[in-house]
Amino acid sequence: MNWDRLEGNWKQVKGSVREKWGKLTDNDLEQIAGNKDKLVGRIQERYGIAKDAAQQQADEWMRAQGSEQKHHDREHAPAGQR
Repeated sequence: MNWDRLEGNWKQVKGSVREKWGKLTDNDLEQIAGNKDKLVGRIQERYGIAKDAAQQQADEWMRAQGSEQKHHDREHAPAGQR
C-alpha cells in the first residue's frame, strides 16, 4: 500500500493507526484523513518526538501495512495464483 491508496482506504485502516498510536484521538484521526504529513505531525505532537522519528514510525507502519496486504492477497488468491 502507498500513501495515496491509504487516503482512499482511511476508514478501513484507522483501527490499525489507533492500535499503533493509541494517544491519537478520534478527532486527530478525522483530521489526518490518510494524509501522511498530518499523521506525522500528530504523532510528533502527541508523543513529543522529533519530526524525523515520527516520519520513521509512519514509514515503518506503512511498510507493515503493505506486507499485511500482500499476505492477505496471497491467502485469498485462487489456488493456481498463490
